[in-house]
Amino acid sequence: MGYGVKLRVWGDYACFTRPEMKVERVSYDVMTPSAARGILEAVYWQHAIRWVIDRIHVLKPIRFTNIRRNELGSKLPYSTVKSAMKGGNPPAVFIESERQQRAALVLRDVDYVIEAHYELTGDTDDNPGRHYEVFTRRARKGQCFHQPALGCREFPAKFALMENDVPESPHRGIHELGWMLHDLDFANAAKPRFFRAVMEDGVIFVPPFSGEEVKG
Repeated sequence: MGYGVKLRVWGDYACFTRPEMKVERVSYDVMTPSAARGILEAVYWQHAIRWVIDRIHVLKPIRFTNIRRNELGSKLPYSTVKSAMKGGNPPAVFIESERQQRAALVLRDVDYVIEAHYELTGDTDDNPGRHYEVFTRRARKGQCFHQPALGCREFPAKFALMENDVPESPHRGIHELGWMLHDLDFANAAKPRFFRAVMEDGVIFVPPFSGEEVKG
C-alpha cells in the first residue's frame, strides 16, 4: 500500500542539469523526478521505503538567468581515495590550480509542489503507516537529514508540508518539454533513464519508472 504526500519546495535559483551539456551547465525547464526524489529523501529516508514521484506542479513562470560559477577542473582519482582509506596519504586538491570559472543557464524564482507516495522495499516492516506519520511530522517542523537542494547544492530548497489544495498554476495548455531524465537505474549500474515530459496546465505527470514510456 502506498501513502501519498505533497511537499512544497521553492527557492531563488535552481539548476536541474541536462546531461547532454558536457561543459557549461544548462538546466531543464522544470524540476526532474530524480531531483524531487532527492528532496524527499533529504527530509525522510529509510531503507524500508522507496519514494515514487507521481506529479510535479509548477507554480511560477519558467524564468532563466545566466550566472558564472567556480568549479574544479578535475576530480580525485578513485585509486587515490581507496589508498587513503587503507592508511595512505590523505587525498588533496589544490583549489587555486584547479579552479575553473564556467557559465551556467539556471532557473530563478522557482516554486513547485511534489506529489509522491512511497512503496515498501521488502524489508521487514510491521507498521508501514509509521513512515507517513514520521515524514509529515518532520516536514511540518522543517526537519531534514541534510539541506535539500534544487539541483545543485549551492541552491538550497525551502520546503513545507502541503496539507491544503495545490495553488493554481500560471501555466495553461499543453507544453512539450522533450526528453527528461526520470531517474537512475541503480539495479543496472546507475544507468540513466528518460521519458518525454509533458506539462499540462502546469502539472507534469510522471510515468512509472518501469513503464513503457521510460527509455534507457
